[in-house]
Amino acid sequence: MNKNYLNLIFISLISFTISAQSSNDILVGGGFDLIRTDNTQLFDKAQIGLEANYFVVRNFAAGAGFEIWTRQKSSFIMGARWYAHDHVFVRVRGLIGANDVSFGGGWAKPINESWRFEAIGDFYLADTEFAIRAGVSYIIKKK
Repeated sequence: MNKNYLNLIFISLISFTISAQSSNDILVGGGFDLIRTDNTQLFDKAQIGLEANYFVVRNFAAGAGFEIWTRQKSSFIMGARWYAHDHVFVRVRGLIGANDVSFGGGWAKPINESWRFEAIGDFYLADTEFAIRAGVSYIIKKK
């Protein structure tokens, strides 16, 4: 069997035992789009997202927040994240106001015990656009 397939199987199997945060932790974060396929000029428009995610279990979080645009209607968002590994996640979000849904994946690099740098790629269904976002997040630990 090909070595790449063996690595994929191994990573898939250990992803079920590895967890991101603890249950009941809250992840609060914000970020902005670095690149978006519908931007035709640099700094032509801006998109910023602010959100909070509650960890229902160690590798699944439900979240809500806001997307703020400079050139269109802002949106309330509701979504979920599933952490396949401590630093890798996939997410789905509904954007109420923009009437859109986004699917994406991201990577979180710990800065220290509470702060993380996040890089996220999102695909928006209604507009068929793709965006790459960067931001920071803070983990509020359960007591």
